[in-house]
Amino acid sequence: MELFYLVAATLLLINVMVGFIRIVRGPTAADRMLSAQLFGTSGVAILLLLAQGMQVDAFRDVALVLAILAVVAVVAFVRRVWRPLAAE
Repeated sequence: MELFYLVAATLLLINVMVGFIRIVRGPTAADRMLSAQLFGTSGVAILLLLAQGMQVDAFRDVALVLAILAVVAVVAFVRRVWRPLAAE
């Protein structure tokens, strides 16, 4: 079962590397932010899978901190960049 967790974490890491292309290529700030959000959620999932597969409880704590930081980043992005559509 440990092998399953490690393989799943590896597949998620590949997913994050593919998401890096979206950060580099854009085309909009929202696309880049969504890809950064992918980093946060996939990072949390990777850490939780590694915690279970390697029996390291500290990874769960790091995953919790990463999840909180991902939410703060999205809120900061929305407050700084997002502009609501004008009423028609």
